[in-house]
Amino acid sequence: VQLVESGGGSVQAGGSLRLSCVVSGLTSSSNCMGWFRQAPGKEREGVAAISTGLGSTDYADSVKGRFTISRESAKNTVYLQMNNLKPEDTAMYYCAAASAEARWWLRLLERVYTYWGQGTQVTVS
Repeated sequence: VQLVESGGGSVQAGGSLRLSCVVSGLTSSSNCMGWFRQAPGKEREGVAAISTGLGSTDYADSVKGRFTISRESAKNTVYLQMNNLKPEDTAMYYCAAASAEARWWLRLLERVYTYWGQGTQVTVS
């Protein structure tokens, strides 16, 4: 299984970015996909997650109303649209895939996920 993120960059506060994660080699018909981030000196935290089977989404409180996770099954791609970015959003962002679905209250936890991308840097000034 391979996850490849793209779309990171440097933006000014209030700007937008869209991250993409292309997934290959995953055989599950439905599973949980997530976006995590890790800022320097901080633990990695769950930002957003989506159930590919149900289409339901979950967000960390810090990004609700600003970030949107979505999926394009035909392209095996998961997106994270980030609007109204703030300096505190600065972090390395990682895409993650679980091998199966997960209960909604677990979807922002690292231990749910088996496969991880290498990350894409987002810097907000």
